[in-house]
Amino acid sequence: MRAQVQLEPAYLLAQRPYRESSALLEVFTPAQGRVGLVARGARGPKSRLRGVLQPFAPLMLSWYSGGELGTLRAAEARSAPVVLTGERVFFGWYLNELLMRLVPRQDPHPALFALYEAVLACLTGSAGEAEGGLRLFEKRLLAEIGYGLRFPRHLDAAAHYRLDADGGFVIASEGYSGSCLSALRDERFDDPALRGELRRVLRESIRRQLGGRELESAALLRRMRRDGA
Repeated sequence: MRAQVQLEPAYLLAQRPYRESSALLEVFTPAQGRVGLVARGARGPKSRLRGVLQPFAPLMLSWYSGGELGTLRAAEARSAPVVLTGERVFFGWYLNELLMRLVPRQDPHPALFALYEAVLACLTGSAGEAEGGLRLFEKRLLAEIGYGLRFPRHLDAAAHYRLDADGGFVIASEGYSGSCLSALRDERFDDPALRGELRRVLRESIRRQLGGRELESAALLRRMRRDGA
């Protein structure tokens, strides 16, 4: 017997064509986690779902669950979509790809859902707000999936540290500065002088969880910047 999920808050992470006029969706929800759904007829010319199922749009979804993929029953907008432009679109895709690659299906993370929603709003703000939101999401995502960073009890601002195999930091002749790790530990992302270093340490941590594979959103952004230079 298939269970019904009624009016669950959600965000669309990805979709791709399925059969003649349907779509396969990956959505992120607070109570059900990441869910795969079949949206029958969603790509049809008269389907109202075409205008509803948009990335970065707060949604309310209802579906039948059962097996690996559920079947979408209804979708409606919860509020207006977050409008991202320019490079910020790639930032949003980056968040979605992180969830797709690192969070298993049917593994609820309500705190991560709330953070995702807050960070999307940050992406419409200043450069510093957008950068800080991305770093906060990366750090807390690692913790949510069981690979949170571990910091030494006493961080020496004048020392350098490297990331060890267990996600901790040990003193080294070169690497990440103690001031960077202190800011990361305390989730202080507002110092422009540390932004590049904070980005590197979190990307190294995430790359390990991805087995060294590159994220498509990051590669596309680099290519766009290169072609536009």
